[in-house]
Amino acid sequence: MCATDTHANDLGITDKNHACACGTHGSAHDAPATADGAIRESFLVDGMTCSHCVSSITEEVGAVAGVDSVSVDLNAGGSSRVMVVSSTPVDPEAIRAAVVEAGYTMANA
Repeated sequence: MCATDTHANDLGITDKNHACACGTHGSAHDAPATADGAIRESFLVDGMTCSHCVSSITEEVGAVAGVDSVSVDLNAGGSSRVMVVSSTPVDPEAIRAAVVEAGYTMANA
């Protein structure tokens, strides 16, 4: 969470329009693997409008084998970015199935 944020980020929701000096929000570049060995992949999901949507996606995608954590940049009414962090590669089709199970669709990238 950014040091300038004044609210808790307990659902993994970030405001992609938030002007933050830390430079970590809204980044379009996702490194496949980091120095700590984590793999970060982002997926665009359509149909999300609120924190309940975020909770649904977080729960379903978080249950996919190999997923360590899930965070969502909610873009209500548009395509929201779902970031999946894992220590081993995760099958994108398993992520897609979890998104569909939660009641949403993957955006056409």
